[in-house]
Amino acid sequence: MAIKKGPTKGSGGKHRNKLKGYGPTPKAEDRVYHKAYKAKKAAERRLRSDPRLAARRRVDKFASADTSDLVFGRNSVLEALRVGVPSSTLYILSRIEHDDRTREIVKIAGANGLHMMEADRLEMDRIARSGNHQGVILKVEPYQYSSLHELVERAEKKAKAMEAANSATARIAARPLFIALDGVTDPQNLGAVIRSAAAFGANGVILPERRSASVNAAAWKVSAGAAAHMPVARVVNLTKAIEGLKERGYYVVGLDGGGDKLVGETGFETDPLVVVLGSEGSGLSRLVREACDAIAGIPISSTVESLNASVAAGISLYAVANARRKAGEAA
Repeated sequence: MAIKKGPTKGSGGKHRNKLKGYGPTPKAEDRVYHKAYKAKKAAERRLRSDPRLAARRRVDKFASADTSDLVFGRNSVLEALRVGVPSSTLYILSRIEHDDRTREIVKIAGANGLHMMEADRLEMDRIARSGNHQGVILKVEPYQYSSLHELVERAEKKAKAMEAANSATARIAARPLFIALDGVTDPQNLGAVIRSAAAFGANGVILPERRSASVNAAAWKVSAGAAAHMPVARVVNLTKAIEGLKERGYYVVGLDGGGDKLVGETGFETDPLVVVLGSEGSGLSRLVREACDAIAGIPISSTVESLNASVAAGISLYAVANARRKAGEAA
């Protein structure tokens, strides 16, 4: 009997590919001809048309990831607009119940040319990351910091111009005065320091870039508008910045509870001066303290451990201004 050569029919023969499986059966909702597939697509269309999801998509386009540049609440927004906080956008709740505050908010925002956008409750909650916005949210523009060189040049130019004044009090009062903050991380404290610096004639505020509060919406509000005309500089290294100022003829007085002198009595008040303020908890850092020409303290009751940073700044700046006034009267 003749034997045929070549593959034979069967599982190992030429029709092996015919025996391969087609994999697991797709789910009903993935089969285009199945009614479950049509129901799935209809549900997706309904979801995309949901106004709440549409609101989320709109909010994601203009909402900030950081609420530090937002002011919300009727009183807070109105106060920020009154003092001239630089702002870009005002968000208003749709169908808001207006009162005297919201009417003034809209009036000031319109006069300043701000973008005004209506948003529903869900949008407002997502923008503010909170439901406690009272229907109004103000977006503040980033603060424009100055360089330390600009601050110093401006202060020295002013002092030089005042040297021709007939009044000794005016000449001494015009001498450069800066306040530097070492480790003050609360923006409300920063805002209060800026306000005190403006009140007592300082030429600027110096901040380190790291471990320090920045001039955000909270600082703007507490400064009561003083941040608009009080320049603030940020430096990479506060110790080096202080040493650079000392080379230009400045004296540096640090504030600390353990100081061996009293504020206003260090002997440097009538010179170009930098007053350095530490954090409420840890005070001045070691390197900054070593760079100071004198360490001064504020006498307080033994029942209180320390003063708030902004309060200490106000007292110290007043002491310097008072010492300069007395020196001018005695001249």
